[in-house]
Amino acid sequence: MSHSTVVVRPKTIDDVLINPGIGFMTFQRFNGDDLNPGKGWTEGFPIEYQEFKGSLENKDYPMTSIAYFRVYWRFLEPEKGKYRWDMIDKALETARSRNQTLMLRVACYGTNKREDVPDWYREMVGEKNDYGHGFWLVDPEDPRYVEHFGGLIRELGKRYNGHPDLESVDVSIVGPWGEGEYTEELSEKTMKALIDAYIDTFTDTDLLMMLHDRRSNMYGLSRRNVGYRADCLGDMRPGWPYPANFKEFQPGGWSHMLDMYPRLIIESGMENAWKKAPVSFEACWVIQHWYDMGWDIDYIIDQSLKWHISSFNAKSSPVPKQWQPNVDRWLKKMGYRLALRRFTYPAVIKPGGKMEFTSWWENMGVAPCYKKFKLAYRIKNDKVARTIITGADIREWLPGDSLYDGSVDVPHDLPCGNYQIQVGIIDEKTGMPKVKLAMEGLQPDGWYALGNIKVEEDK
Repeated sequence: MSHSTVVVRPKTIDDVLINPGIGFMTFQRFNGDDLNPGKGWTEGFPIEYQEFKGSLENKDYPMTSIAYFRVYWRFLEPEKGKYRWDMIDKALETARSRNQTLMLRVACYGTNKREDVPDWYREMVGEKNDYGHGFWLVDPEDPRYVEHFGGLIRELGKRYNGHPDLESVDVSIVGPWGEGEYTEELSEKTMKALIDAYIDTFTDTDLLMMLHDRRSNMYGLSRRNVGYRADCLGDMRPGWPYPANFKEFQPGGWSHMLDMYPRLIIESGMENAWKKAPVSFEACWVIQHWYDMGWDIDYIIDQSLKWHISSFNAKSSPVPKQWQPNVDRWLKKMGYRLALRRFTYPAVIKPGGKMEFTSWWENMGVAPCYKKFKLAYRIKNDKVARTIITGADIREWLPGDSLYDGSVDVPHDLPCGNYQIQVGIIDEKTGMPKVKLAMEGLQPDGWYALGNIKVEEDK
C-alpha cells in the first residue's frame, strides 16, 4: 500500500544565533564578567577571575560561545619542567560553566621584563635581547629554544589534545605576543621544528596559524588542515612602515585593511584554508577606537566576511551603541548559519523499515561548521522518543546550498502510533542538539519540529 509524501518548507528567521565556534569571544574574561574599562585590555597574564553574578549576559557586548585565554610562557612554566596546568584547567572549567569553549595561545614573550621568557630560561641563555631587529627577546635559533618552548607545546598537546572544551590553539612560535613577527627570518629547520610541536601533538584540536609568510603557512598546510588568525582587523590608519616585501606600495605607508590583508591572505597561500579550518580575527586596538577614528565599520565587516571569518576577538571592550545594528548584521553572517529549506518524508513508516527523505539545506553564513556534529532526526510523541543519526558530514556544507538525500532505518521496536518528526544537529556523545538553526520550529529542548508522521504495520 503506497502512502503520500510530505513536503515541508521551514520558514527562515533573522535572529542573531549564538552557536559553537563562531561569533565574538570574550578575552581573558567569560560570559557574565565586567568588560574592560575604556579602551584598554589585558593579555598574556594569568586571568583575574571575577565573582560570577548569576547572569551570562554581557553588557554592551554580544553573547559569546568562545572565551580566549592568552598566557605568556613564563607563567605556564615558572620552573623548568614544572607546568601550571591548573591555570588552563580552571579556564576550561570556567568556560564550560559559562556556556563557552576555550581558545588558547601560549605566547613566548611580550616586549618587556614583565613579559619576558621564564626567569630560568633567561638565566640559561643570557641577557642579550636584541636579536636582529629588537623584536625577538631571545634567539630562536638557539637549539634550547626549540627544546624548551617547543617542549612545553608538546607537553601541552599531550595533556589537552581533543579536550571537548578546547576550541582551538594558536600556532604561536616566535615574536612579541606570539604574533609571529619576522617568522620569515627563521631557518627552515627551526621553523619546521616549532610548527611540528603543535601539529604532532594537537591532532584532534583545531590549529590556527598566524597569518604571516608563505613559507611557514604553506608548511603548516602541507602537514594538515590548519586555519589562520590575524590580530589587526579594522586598522585603516595609513602610515605603517613598509615590511621588506611591501615596497611597491604608494608613498605614505600602508594599513592592514586597505593594503596588508588583501595581499597577505593570498601571498601566504591561505586564501582557501577556510574551507577546512577556521579563520579568526582580532581587533586592532578596540572597536571604540575604530569609532573614534571615524573608520568605516561596514567596510571592515564586509571585508572580514569576504575572508570567511568565523570568530572575532573584540578584546572584551564595549561595542559603541551606535554600531550595535552593524555588529548584529555581522553576527548573522559570521561563521556558519544553517537552515533546512525543504524536506520531504513519507507520511507513514513501519517499524524496522526505511524512512526515505530528501533535504535541501542552506548555509547563509560565510564558512562551514568545522565540528563533527551529526545531523539527526527524532521521532517523538508523549510516550516515546527515538533519535536516528544520519551519515551527513555537515563540515562539507560550504556557504550556499547543499543537498542531503537518503534513507534511515526505523527502529524495529518503535511502537505504532502518531508522532512528530523533528530535526537537530547534535553532539553524538550527548545526543542533544548543539546548533541553533536559522528557521522556525524550535522546541524547548533544542530540536526543530517539521511535521507529523505515522508508524504502522503493513495491512
